[in-house]
Amino acid sequence: GVWRQTRALLFKNCLIKCRTKKSSVQEVLFPLFFLFWLILMSMMHPHRKYDEVDNTNLGSLDTSMLVNFIIGYTPPTRMAREIMKKVAFENFEDGIITEEYLSEEELQEASAFKPSNFVGVVFKDDMSYELRFPDMVAMSSIYMESR
Repeated sequence: GVWRQTRALLFKNCLIKCRTKKSSVQEVLFPLFFLFWLILMSMMHPHRKYDEVDNTNLGSLDTSMLVNFIIGYTPPTRMAREIMKKVAFENFEDGIITEEYLSEEELQEASAFKPSNFVGVVFKDDMSYELRFPDMVAMSSIYMESR
């Protein structure tokens, strides 16, 4: 029954592979070639994780750069709203425009259509967050090696 059919199918596939050696070799070598290519590309552009920066006094902030500055944040939780309210009104006289988004995807879409003065804040929990900058943000020459 089943064993005989399986054995016959296996024998048939072996015959086909032996008769079409060129395509059989290509089936094995093409994935290996692409795997080698991916490994080579990842070695040429390694990802670097930078350590945390110690708390230091950075001096006074030049608020003239923050005119019409927009900060979008997600998810719109109670704690996130309180933090963003403090950021917007307690630290700056004029206030910064804050916008809340329901998801990270909405935040990314909004940053694509907003001007270059848009920064996204993604709250992971009450105590941690990630900043999302547009591509036009000037970066220090120290970190230009691996963005």
